[in-house]
Amino acid sequence: METEDKKAVLIVATLSAFLLPFTGTSINVALPQMGSDLAADGILLGWIVTAFLLSAAMFLVPIGRIADLRGRRRVFKAGAWIFAVSSLLIALASSPWVVIALRALQGFGGAMIFGNGAALLASVYPAHERGRVLGINIGTVYIGQSVGPFFGGFLTQHFGWRSIFAVITLLAIATAAITSWKLKSETEAVHDEKFDVAGSALYCMTMFALIYGLSVLPTPHGFAYLAAGAVGLLAFVRHQNKIPHPILQVSLFRDNTVFALSNLAALLNYGATFAVGFLLSLYLQFVKGLSPQDTGLILLSQPAVMALSSPLAGRLSDRIEPRMLASAGMALTCLGLLALASLDAESGLWLVVVTLLVHGLGFGLFSSPNTNAVMGAVGKNLYGVASGIMSTMRVMGQMVSMSICMLIISNFVGRVQLTPEHAAQLVQASRVTFLIFALMCFGGIVASMARGKIH
Repeated sequence: METEDKKAVLIVATLSAFLLPFTGTSINVALPQMGSDLAADGILLGWIVTAFLLSAAMFLVPIGRIADLRGRRRVFKAGAWIFAVSSLLIALASSPWVVIALRALQGFGGAMIFGNGAALLASVYPAHERGRVLGINIGTVYIGQSVGPFFGGFLTQHFGWRSIFAVITLLAIATAAITSWKLKSETEAVHDEKFDVAGSALYCMTMFALIYGLSVLPTPHGFAYLAAGAVGLLAFVRHQNKIPHPILQVSLFRDNTVFALSNLAALLNYGATFAVGFLLSLYLQFVKGLSPQDTGLILLSQPAVMALSSPLAGRLSDRIEPRMLASAGMALTCLGLLALASLDAESGLWLVVVTLLVHGLGFGLFSSPNTNAVMGAVGKNLYGVASGIMSTMRVMGQMVSMSICMLIISNFVGRVQLTPEHAAQLVQASRVTFLIFALMCFGGIVASMARGKIH
């Protein structure tokens, strides 16, 4: 592989690794201003976050399979351009429903990028260089998470929320342009296997039913969607076991305890932590009266610690049992969530900052060792499948987290546009949500410890 081509792959993979977390964390800080400008209530604000994740959750696995069959670079390029165009249109939108629809389109483009950045790196760099470039890629993810709240708050306060999407558009265009200009040759693709159209459609419908059902509980049609999703999941598993070329190898969950429980721990961990930033952004601005910029500075503390602790935890997991490190990380996260459940209008900001630092350390201790456990539980021929399933667990956990959050807010606050007058109800909703997240985290500790030894 030509050196220039390798460098181009590293550049686009690094840009995309920064772009996706930066988009998510910067938007969290802008949500109150978006709600005011678009006349959107708390539930619609939740859907501005959720639409992206729902779309990614629906399409991540089928698109990953298409990339295997037709070529990863082709899919990556298309995803980068879709992400760029949808970001530009969001910056110009004037309706919350249009923003939500475009965020779903942005999630579709994000799914085309999600599962391909690291795979592209692995396909062009030899084994002796792969660890270094993958380390750069992972580090960039945390940099994006770290600077997102600060720059999102700064841009929102001085230039308005639309400026965030303008910056995201420029980054996405740069990624798409470099991809189209530099990445000419295609990675090796599997042309002699068929794409499972029926299984993909069933998977997408099942994901939609499960996630949408969670978001509208406890209404009767919410339970109906969940029931339909459960039936769809059983039908999908049965279908995948019957065909020669499935989009998802469900046998991994049945026959590999370490793999199954490690992914369950990841699902519970992301489910218990993702919406914390969303809730604290609302709490700091509506309850404590902070500016978007100051809110971003406070929220920066968690990913900053994650960026510092994750590489160290990853190295330690080569010598210490991953389940011990990951379980210790989840225990710290659980303690942090219990502390957040005590927040009220009079709580000091120091409590939020300290808790976020504990959260960052806990997640840093969990993420790298858990990933090590997942990848160490399968052979080299299944690394791509394992990576795709991990990404799905991450997105599904994030969806569950936001769905629980939206359910609690709708019950305590209602379908109203959030203002400082709703501070008391928002505090109650946040405390109940943090308690539920702490229980989920405890379940994750059990799954993490039960997975067994790796070394």
